Amino acid sequence: MTADRPAASPVTPMEHAIPFETIVVEKRGPACWVWLNRPAALNSLTLEMAHELEAAITAAEADPAVRSVVVTGAGRAFCAGADLAALHAHGGSIAAPLGDFLAELGRVFTRIEASPLPTIALVNGLALAGGLELVLCCDLVVAADSARFGDAHANYGLLPGGGGSIRLPRKIGPARAAWLMMTGEFLPAADMERAGLVSRIVPGDALVETAQSLVETLATKSSLGLARMKELAAIADGCSLEEGLRRELEIVADYATSHDLQEGLTAFAEKRQPEFTGQ
Repeated sequence: MTADRPAASPVTPMEHAIPFETIVVEKRGPACWVWLNRPAALNSLTLEMAHELEAAITAAEADPAVRSVVVTGAGRAFCAGADLAALHAHGGSIAAPLGDFLAELGRVFTRIEASPLPTIALVNGLALAGGLELVLCCDLVVAADSARFGDAHANYGLLPGGGGSIRLPRKIGPARAAWLMMTGEFLPAADMERAGLVSRIVPGDALVETAQSLVETLATKSSLGLARMKELAAIADGCSLEEGLRRELEIVADYATSHDLQEGLTAFAEKRQPEFTGQ
């Protein structure tokens, strides 16, 4: 099923939606919702889709009313990976087009991962190969109980090239990552929750309600504070303990001069809800 539309129906842009060809973008309250919209191809990734995803993230960041981004899929899949049929259609050697595609896809995925906005992957079906790599770039992962995850590259003699071979072991550990990458097996959401990739599992018909509740919760927090938390989380994967602790203190010290931290402390002392400004 889709995140909130019948599985058999393509996503249709609604009023105030930003027009794109391969995705649909809507602003819903404090969140920017992005649907991967190639349901007949299981939302497989193309360069056009990657560029549109980047444009959607950029537009969301430029809107001060947007406090988070939700990414989900139209139809019965979240994303089944790269559009291999389109790549194969080039004919001759696939090395050059594949290399160019993966380099650009990896750049866009890193751009999404580095966004100061909290990103939520709302996984409504299959998340395979490049689709799994997209999930790995999101901060929070809410999955339907029927969702399945897999690296799948080995099934066609391919290698993960959108960052999966680096991010997956860091997220779920090297042993589980090796299993997924080498076997090509699709695992249920419950297994991926236990592995540490999925944040929460809900019934399929509760995906939208859960996501809407989550974005409303995030909107009550300091946007600057959440952005700094993302910086802290990113540090943990790429440095020694000593370096990480040093960088943590630097970021906390910088944030200590912000309005939002002072407002939070004042609100606590006055026993009221804080009114954050993101500054």
